[in-house]
Amino acid sequence: MHSHHDHPVTDAAGRALGIGIALNLAFVMIEAVAGMLGHSMALLADAAHNLGDVLGLLLAWGANRLTRRLASRQFSYGLGSSTLLAALINGVTLALVSLWILWEAGMRLVDPPAVHGLLVIGVALAGVVVNTATAWLLLSGQKHDLNLRGAFLHMAADAAVSVAVAISGLIVLLTGFALIDPLLSILVSLVILVPAVGLVRRSLQLVLHGVPEQVDLAEVERHLAALPGVTDHHHLHVWALSTRETALSVHLVMPEPPDDSDAFLHELQLDLRQRFRIQHATVQIERGSCPCPIDA
Repeated sequence: MHSHHDHPVTDAAGRALGIGIALNLAFVMIEAVAGMLGHSMALLADAAHNLGDVLGLLLAWGANRLTRRLASRQFSYGLGSSTLLAALINGVTLALVSLWILWEAGMRLVDPPAVHGLLVIGVALAGVVVNTATAWLLLSGQKHDLNLRGAFLHMAADAAVSVAVAISGLIVLLTGFALIDPLLSILVSLVILVPAVGLVRRSLQLVLHGVPEQVDLAEVERHLAALPGVTDHHHLHVWALSTRETALSVHLVMPEPPDDSDAFLHELQLDLRQRFRIQHATVQIERGSCPCPIDA
């Protein structure tokens, strides 16, 4: 029961990611130049953050393209696991960017430069528009794809950060309080760091074949144990094939196998898909005559 009919989803996601990459890359260049001209660490920090997001979008786009590659003799499951690597690299990059921002902001606290408030406000508001538009493009696809959801959440958070940067520019313009710029940069870096660490943790778990967070392994075990005719089970494994697909393998001990084992397996696979979103299930039925099953 393997399904590969998700090309319309990947095509739409690819287009949305491509448009998002173009919009954000153009904005990063504008923001970096404006930050240097306006002596704004907040703008430079946000530009560095957005550059990390462009890399994330590029990785998500590339991984999305690779998921469309069919299985081959060399890659029997296809290349869907590239989405897991993309998420991991994206998380590590964002964490490094946030640490760089913390360092630079700390230097600016010691000697804060003059900041061009109007320039900061104008560019930050443009960032609100770009990030909101990109998040909107990813809105529908993120409901079914962890990789796209990560990109969507980054864009939504960026829109909120851009609002904060605009507020800092307004404070500088009205009060001349230049320290607000590096202080806000520190806040921005923490806003990046917290989800980045979470993304690294979740993606690393999947890369290491850990059980996806959306799957309750204990509940899966209870479900399998309650199946009619099943007296025991072993070698139960659940892992991610990609950010959209989960696999399971298990040995079920059934002293009296069902008369129609094909129908039993078919129904079980459908049930696992509906209950636990496990799309690829490999089930081996045993009578239990061997006292010592071979270790997997």
